[in-house]
Parts: sequence; structure tokens; C-alpha cells
Amino acid sequence: MTRVSLGICLGVLLFVGTGLGAEQDEVGKFVKARIEIGEMMTSYFSGGQSYGGGERPSPEKMKEIGADINEKLSTLLATHDLTVEDYRQRSPEIFADEVAVQEYLSANPDLKKRYEALPFDRMGRGGSGRGY
Repeated sequence: MTRVSLGICLGVLLFVGTGLGAEQDEVGKFVKARIEIGEMMTSYFSGGQSYGGGERPSPEKMKEIGADINEKLSTLLATHDLTVEDYRQRSPEIFADEVAVQEYLSANPDLKKRYEALPFDRMGRGGSGRGY
């Protein structure tokens, strides 16, 4: 009886531990993707060069910029086995679990430093931006 109870308890703990590990893997994948997206977007728009010198682009230029960003974003997310659609749908859920995100970042100080350097006011945390 004791052996069976112990076996069941260990099985439950192993199952929960595996689930938590998988959850941390998902959090890690999305955190890394967000960091890379933020760095890419910051670089893309630095100095207004992509806009053509700081002036408001024409509607045609805006379409070109949008297509270029989506292409770059698709390529970047593919390195994390994600699509743009998957990232946009699941990232609000992933980043809503701030405890899991902070635990992951605490375990990865180099990523934490890069994450904290991101311009979140333009990444969905403020009132503007697309929420990458």
C-alpha cells in the first residue's frame, strides 16, 4: 500500500514537473522572440531612415514598410518555430503570466538585461504600438 501511494505521488510530481518545464520552455521561446523583435524594430526605425528621413511616409511607402516588417518578422519567428499569427494570438496569454516571465528572466540574467532595455511603451505595454 505504501509503495503504491509513493509511486502515485512520485508520478504526479513527475507529471507536474514535466508540465512546468514545458511551460518554462514556452515562456522562454516567447521571451526570446519578444527580445529579438524589439531589437529588430528598434534597429529598423532608428533615426527614421526607414521612413525616408523623418517625414511621414506615403500610403504606398507604408504598405512597403508593412510588408518588409512582416517578412522580417516571419523569418525571425521561424527561428523559434512560431508564425506571426501564432505569436500574435498566444503572446498576450504568455506575457499575462508575469510571474512565469520574471522567473524565466531571473534564471537568464543576460536575457533579462536585454528584455528590460526594450522600449515597452511602443511594444504594447503603453497606449500605442502593435504589441509585439
